Amino acid sequence: MTNPRKRNPRQKLKKINTSSRAQWQGILKEIDTDNIPIRLLDSILVNLIDGTVVKINVSELILEGHDPDDLEKSLRGKIDALDHIIKDVDFYISIDAVAKTVQPLTDEILKDL
Repeated sequence: MTNPRKRNPRQKLKKINTSSRAQWQGILKEIDTDNIPIRLLDSILVNLIDGTVVKINVSELILEGHDPDDLEKSLRGKIDALDHIIKDVDFYISIDAVAKTVQPLTDEILKDL
C-alpha cells in the first residue's frame, strides 16, 4: 500500500509592479541627461549667473504642436549661444512620458514571469 502524497497546487508567481511611480523615479535618477530624448522631458530650468531662472516647459511646447526634433535643435542652439551667462541647466524628466513609452516593452518582456 502506497501512501499517495497530496500535491500542493503550484503557486502563481506574482507579477512585478513595474508601473509604480516610485520605481520609475529610482530608475530615472540613474539616467545620464545627455542621452534623454526631448520627448521624455517635462521641463528645463536654465540658471543664469545673475540668479535669473528661465523655465522651459518642454512637454507643453510639444503638446502645442512643436516638432520635438526642431525644438531640440533650437534649444541646443540657444543654450550654446548663451553658455557664457549660464550657471547650470537642470533637466526634469516626465515620469509619465517614460512610463508610457517603456511600460509596454516592460510588460512584453515580463509577461511570462
